[in-house]
Amino acid sequence: MATRPDTRTAAPAEAPTEPRNGLGTAGFVVGLIGLILSPLPFIGILAWPLVVLGVIFSAVGISRVKARKATNKGLSIAGLVLSILGVVVSVVMYLAYDQAAKEITEEADRTVDITYRVTGDAPEATISYTTYGDSTSSATEDVTELPWEKTTEASGLLKGGSLSVTLGAEGGSVECTVIVDGKEAKTATASGAYNTASCSDF
Repeated sequence: MATRPDTRTAAPAEAPTEPRNGLGTAGFVVGLIGLILSPLPFIGILAWPLVVLGVIFSAVGISRVKARKATNKGLSIAGLVLSILGVVVSVVMYLAYDQAAKEITEEADRTVDITYRVTGDAPEATISYTTYGDSTSSATEDVTELPWEKTTEASGLLKGGSLSVTLGAEGGSVECTVIVDGKEAKTATASGAYNTASCSDF
């Protein structure tokens, strides 16, 4: 009996599946951008969603590599590392900015006592002093007797003042001193006619 030829056709081989590398690559890109932005003032707030998405995308990318659905293992791991670093930097910068904001608020609300003091043997002098903060006040006094002292208050974020003493025609010597909350902040001396002792920048 003759053998009948096998006319059955083999099933076509399945086409290889394209690797799904998109999320792993995206995780690396957004993680890198987030890490770069995270330490920048104000702009750094944009890093928060980027680094979080970077962690998620990279983790999914790694899981696809393990499931043999993706081939970019190194890029996905790098994206995860960069994203985690971005999260850490973002948290640290947030805490630093928060602490700085608290210190600025405390300084703005703080009131200090400023004492202007002039001593010496000059028979006459012209004393000018300015105090600034939430408001600014200035005054000038001609004195013929030392020591002289004046105490005032200042509040606000930027506060301070200045004190200058100008000797008269009869000369002599003077020393100006500025005391802030009981601590000496500035001192200067002058001697001779029309010379000036200046206590500022404190």
